[in-house]
Amino acid sequence: MSPEAPAPFAPAERRQLWRFCLYGFLKNQQYYEPFFMLALLAKGLSFTQWGLLLGFSKVCNNLLEIPAGAIADVWGRRRTMLASFLFYIAAFSALAFSQSYWAFFPAMLLFAGGEAFREGTHKAMIFDWLTRLGRGDEKTRVYGITRSWSKLGSALAVVLAAAIVIATRDYKWVFILTTIPFALGIVNFLFYPKYLDGEGRTGRLPGEVARMLWAGLRLAFSKKQLRSLLVESMCFEGVYEAAKDYLQPLLKAVAAAALVSLPFALAPGDQQMVKTALLVALVGVPLSLLASFASRQSHRASAACGGDDRLAFWLWVTALGLYLATGAALLGGAGALAIVGFVAITAVQNVWRPTLTSRYYCHAETGSAATTLSVESQAKGLVAAIVAPLLGLAVDALARPMGLTAKTAPAQALWPAAAAGALFCLVGLAVNLRVHRRHWPGAGQPTEPATEG
Repeated sequence: MSPEAPAPFAPAERRQLWRFCLYGFLKNQQYYEPFFMLALLAKGLSFTQWGLLLGFSKVCNNLLEIPAGAIADVWGRRRTMLASFLFYIAAFSALAFSQSYWAFFPAMLLFAGGEAFREGTHKAMIFDWLTRLGRGDEKTRVYGITRSWSKLGSALAVVLAAAIVIATRDYKWVFILTTIPFALGIVNFLFYPKYLDGEGRTGRLPGEVARMLWAGLRLAFSKKQLRSLLVESMCFEGVYEAAKDYLQPLLKAVAAAALVSLPFALAPGDQQMVKTALLVALVGVPLSLLASFASRQSHRASAACGGDDRLAFWLWVTALGLYLATGAALLGGAGALAIVGFVAITAVQNVWRPTLTSRYYCHAETGSAATTLSVESQAKGLVAAIVAPLLGLAVDALARPMGLTAKTAPAQALWPAAAAGALFCLVGLAVNLRVHRRHWPGAGQPTEPATEG
């Protein structure tokens, strides 16, 4: 028998769900994102320097993340989200005008502040809202809906970003213009109901923040299921965060190798930039739409597999195969096939994310949800901070004997990104099998409660 369709939301509830979706849509108007690595490489950075800068950002994020989650639980989540977007706006402005390598570090510190105050906090608001409505069993479905709107925003952002680069031939404008939708996001937060701040009271003492922080950490490491989910997040999301941006130099390499000439006169450097921007749009739009579809259908995939834990196993197997195939394509110089591989990995990640979040939230406590979800983000950030510089070193080491630089790296030099993904997938798959397989019920049955300890 097929499961009953969820009851429709009341008009006021639909309006709040729309605001949640609008948050994701505006937050993903990140016009810099499709060109982030390319913009910094264009300023003379090497892949190693990029990796160190990304690693620095992740370390700063980790240092701020759990306190930010505790502050959100104690002082109010809406205020925390407002602070996050203000940090982002300051970071984008700094990135637009920074020129020297060392000037990028303060900008990335501001960016890390925005990430830290946002990550986990908004998801906790959504899940607490569902709990308040008595619809906590719809976490995967509703989070998938909101995330799908985020990805639709990404699709539009790719088109606008490519148009900005083509029109200005200057990457700084993708940072400057990103501040506009983030300012609109601040306005959107002002219409969130006050109860979404959580149970905390404004003005509590710092000691209460420390207490909430300790409670979240203790919960994350005292429950076996949460510990295993931390490791799975580190292996899947951590390496994905470090490797995903290598799609950008891959697109540039494929655009450079293309024999097609643009039908209008441009300087050689501008022609290369415009060709890359067009390819970014050509790949980025279907990538974002596919990610949106995958995220929105994650709850159906979970139901078809018999639960989130079983779905996670199949996602691990799929991701491992895709990373291996992408690595083989890169080694063989088949850049177009490697692009398809990166796109498919992104689609899998967008099924994985709402699935993991739902699994994680099932074992957290509502009162410290933002803190606990921030611990998960800490775990994946730690891996990204370590892996990103190592990947940069590896790619630079492969490109250097070819007499090439980060600006002209070929597809063959990018295979360490796929190799790292395959290695971490093996570890994550092993953890999933060891911890969760004994909890698997028959197909189509609800999962058993997790065992503590």
